[in-house]
Order: sequence, then structure tokens, then C-alpha cells
Amino acid sequence: MNPQDPKERGAALLSVLLLVAVMAVIAAVMLDRLNLAARLAGNGQAMTQARLYATSAETLAMARIRALVDQSQERTVDRTGLLGREFPLPLPRGTVMAQVDDAGNCFNLNSLVEQDAQGTNRLRLVGLNQLRALMRSLAIPDAEAAIISDSTADWIDSDSAPAPNGAEDDSYQGRPVPYRTAGRLIGDVSEVRAVRGMTPQFYERLRPWLCALPAAQLSPVNVNTLRPDQAPLLAMIAPSAMPVDRARALLASRPALGWATAEGALRGFAGGEGAGIPAGQLQVRSHWFLLTQTVTVDSAVLEEQALIDVGLNPPRVAFRTWGDRFSR
Repeated sequence: MNPQDPKERGAALLSVLLLVAVMAVIAAVMLDRLNLAARLAGNGQAMTQARLYATSAETLAMARIRALVDQSQERTVDRTGLLGREFPLPLPRGTVMAQVDDAGNCFNLNSLVEQDAQGTNRLRLVGLNQLRALMRSLAIPDAEAAIISDSTADWIDSDSAPAPNGAEDDSYQGRPVPYRTAGRLIGDVSEVRAVRGMTPQFYERLRPWLCALPAAQLSPVNVNTLRPDQAPLLAMIAPSAMPVDRARALLASRPALGWATAEGALRGFAGGEGAGIPAGQLQVRSHWFLLTQTVTVDSAVLEEQALIDVGLNPPRVAFRTWGDRFSR
């Protein structure tokens, strides 16, 4: 190589510039991946912190629920306005918005069946008729309501014989993506998306009124915590004896301290005390509460629902679900 040759000096300069360009590209890629790793680590840390805050919020919410329940051993009355509204929880970092609802004031999907001593799930006609009455009050046509209610009962029951408007495994296994019925109690309301006849529109209309309590029991509706806008839940128990307008009037006349007994609440309504209402379904004391919370830490957002059992001492979380309302 002749250092005096201009052509050779130009080639050497070009090689150096090419090397610098390659090094710059490598450095840029490394910095981009480093930034990505830092963001991922930050998001992971924020999500972990959000889960810890959610656990702390559960503890605080359960303390408030316990105070509500302990006001009286005979009845549960929301004197402080805890139920049905969002409230912030005092945490040192991030924000937590929580809402507590009476989880018994809904239609329990698992009431469509009753269990015998061997744990076999069999259709409960009372629960089936209550679901149909609720859907009728929500302007879902009777034909579609019959298909959805029968198919949901078939989804839970232990046999393989479809109801008149229902569907068992044979109906679902012929679909492009085949699946089978559960044959057990429903664990999450979102399961009913898979039953025959359920459309996104019907699910959106029904979702606020449904729940899946971990027991095959009729919906334990508490007349002392039921809101007037939830009158269809009271009417579904005995639609012929108490239509929605009379149920709404009953709730509007509720005493400030609530009713001491369900019989006392119904006195003068629905044609007499307990007319047409299954024994023990209408209650004045709550057993289940639902905590819905949204936790925000930096850019991480965590949404959680927790079903709280106050029948235990101390109250405990029966189960949790995560995800926004569109995934539940």
C-alpha cells in the first residue's frame, strides 16, 4: 500500500466510515433493546405493585364490609352509602377506585340446578322460570329466552339429555371449533357466552344482572340492600304476584332501618305474606359481597373482581377474576 496514492487513502477513509456506520447501527440497536428491556422491567414492577395494592385494597374493603355487616346481626342495611358507588382507597402510590355491591342481588346462574347427595346436578324448574322472567323484563323475546335458559341449564346439569329448547355436547361438537358442555357449576358468568342462543347483544343486556355464586342455591335477594332500579330481580322471584312496578313501589317504601323479616317486607304486597315466593329465597341479611376495583400504578392498570364471603369469620375472598368488563 502506497500512502502517497490518493486512491488508496480514499479506500482507507471509506473503510473507516463504513466501520463507524456499522458500529453506530449496532449501538442504536443495543440502546433500543436496552430501552425496551427497561420499559418491560418497569411495567412488570408496576404490575406487581398494582397486584400488591389490589390485595391491600381487598383488606381495606373487607374491613368496611365487616363494619357494615356488624351493625346488626339480624339485618344488613346500607346506612353509610357503601354499596353501589365508587370510592377511592388511601394508598401511598398510584390510585385505587373500588366499588362494593351486594353479590346476592343478581340471578345466580347455578340456581338453574339443584344437587343431590351424590353431587349430581339436576334441573331446578323454579330457577329456570326465574331466569325466563328476568329476561322477559329485559325485553328479550320469549323464544330466545327459552333457548338461552334451557341451554344454560344443560350446560350445568350432569346428564346428556337436552332440554326441549336446550343443547348438549352433540350440538356443540358439530361446530367449526368443537367443544363440550361443562357438566358442573358455572365458575364465571362469561361461560354463558358459549351456550346456544347467547349472542353478544343478549349477553351485554344480561351481564349486569347475572352472577355465579359457588353454590346451587336460589338467588339470595336481600330486600334491605336491593336498589329500586334492581326491581326486576325482586319481580323475577314471583312475576305473577309481584310485577316490576309493584316491586319498585315496595323498595321505595322501605323503612330507613330496613325490614326485620322478609315476611314483614311483603306484608300488604303480592297478595299476602310470601305469596308465590320460594321459602327462604327473599332475605334481609347478606352473605356475599362483590368488590370491583381498578388499580393504576404508573402506566399499569389492573382491574379485579373479588367475591367476598362474610359468612366466615373473618370474611374471606371466595375467588378472584382479573380483566376489564369486556373480558368478564
